Amino acid sequence: MQRTRVAPEASRMPSPLRRIAAAMVVRDRTTGTRSGRTRRRLRILLRQTPLMLLLGLFVVTGLVAAAFYVSDRPTTLRIAVGPPGSEDAKLVQAISQQFARDRGATVRLTPVVKEGPGAAARALQAREVELAVVRRDVAFPASGQAVVVMHDNVAVLVVPAEGSIAAGGKPAAAVAPAATDKPKRGAKARKTQPPKAPPEPQKIDSIEGLAGHRIGLVGPGMGDREVLEAILRQYQVPIDKVTVVPLDPRDVVTSLRNNPVDAVLALGPVASPQVAGAIAASSNGRTGPTFLEIGASEAIAARSPVYEEAELKAGVFGGQTPQPPETVETISFKHYVVARRSVPEDTVADLTRQLFAVRQPLSSEFPIAARIEKPDTDRDAAVPAHPGAAAYIDDDQKTFFDRYSDFIYLGVMAVSGVGSGLAWLASHLRADSRDRHRRLIERLLALLKSAHAAQNLDDLARLDQEIDDILARVLLPGDKAPLDHGSLTAYALALDQVRMAIAERRTELGGDAARTGTPAAPAAEPTGTAVTRLRIATSDADGT
Repeated sequence: MQRTRVAPEASRMPSPLRRIAAAMVVRDRTTGTRSGRTRRRLRILLRQTPLMLLLGLFVVTGLVAAAFYVSDRPTTLRIAVGPPGSEDAKLVQAISQQFARDRGATVRLTPVVKEGPGAAARALQAREVELAVVRRDVAFPASGQAVVVMHDNVAVLVVPAEGSIAAGGKPAAAVAPAATDKPKRGAKARKTQPPKAPPEPQKIDSIEGLAGHRIGLVGPGMGDREVLEAILRQYQVPIDKVTVVPLDPRDVVTSLRNNPVDAVLALGPVASPQVAGAIAASSNGRTGPTFLEIGASEAIAARSPVYEEAELKAGVFGGQTPQPPETVETISFKHYVVARRSVPEDTVADLTRQLFAVRQPLSSEFPIAARIEKPDTDRDAAVPAHPGAAAYIDDDQKTFFDRYSDFIYLGVMAVSGVGSGLAWLASHLRADSRDRHRRLIERLLALLKSAHAAQNLDDLARLDQEIDDILARVLLPGDKAPLDHGSLTAYALALDQVRMAIAERRTELGGDAARTGTPAAPAAEPTGTAVTRLRIATSDADGT
């Protein structure tokens, strides 16, 4: 038998064991076997602790970025307002258009026109909308919280001046001198009685004097008659003792021209068209109407908390002569923009800020826009303010970290816990790999003993096949983590020893076979770091 030493360059070539492993991988891919592949890949992925931590960081960063993107998108809220064509509906439409033009607006509005404030309140209560413009004295929704005071409505009760449109447009009757015939010359003059002047109509100078008269009523709509009834009830004037004449708020002057009245009750903001129209129709160009003072406004507000005390400042309506000539006491009620409790605080705070910001741009076209004011933010307020509106008005808005500090703290703890869990899992898998390597090396040592004790070449072939199986389990990609230097050295040493033992034992068995005349199987001997298999030729009896 002749041994062949391998050149140093050959040691850098792939070893036969690696070629066998590569061939097994190819055969596995060609057969399409997938048993355990997913599990092996998952094990490899979980062993890469830095990679998993980096992946988790990317996922958290992506979630935070997505949350910021969603939070920065404008929020669209539906707002119910009515009746159609009213000043409130026009103003809400103008506000929604202004919000749409403002690129920095974080809240957008979608108007939903209803029949009136009562219908808007019911829509809010039924969760059809998130916002509503409602009257304090008409079906105020239980789930509504004030965002802003849309405007304050005052009750203006006047008696039209004589000759005004509201009074019928007839000037005061003048008493003409009686016509007398000149007595004939020489005739005795006769005494004549002047004609009697028609009785002057009873002048109304107080609310008690309204009984038996016609009262024109104009206002925002539903609930106007209840205001008149509250005033007359306080002064003990039965409602059936007066004739209520509804007036068209869109054209008060024409309504009064067609239906003259003895008094007019106008409800709305001081600068509203219906109040201004009632005052103009009640003036005759020289003198203005007589303002009836509601001196019991405090008592009315105590009896009906939906109303409040108010004053009409002297000269607030202008004119050639200031109207009214002096301050007049009256009552008022408010229109609110209310939101459901479920609307987020930061959304309502942004809405409140935007509503106050549009007052000035819209006041030239809509004077009542300047009447938008803040609600009462006290805890015991009759109409509770929404927490978001109260935070903005009281300058108590929470910052990003104030609102989400708990979530950030819990998120950090969760990420830390997940990272610790991944690290433990990776360490556990590494420990499992170390135990597996130890068992494989113990098996190789057992094979070493079995190689020395093998009785025939078939046993050695089985040992050789088992070594190849162990090598495949060590070298196949996707089965376990990359071998470290210590494990690789241990495997190399164990494999070399087992291979050498098998080769020596095969040589011994081959020699025995030669002596007995049985053909021997080829044997391999280790040479340095590589093993080269040699064919052993035996001569027959003829010497060939």
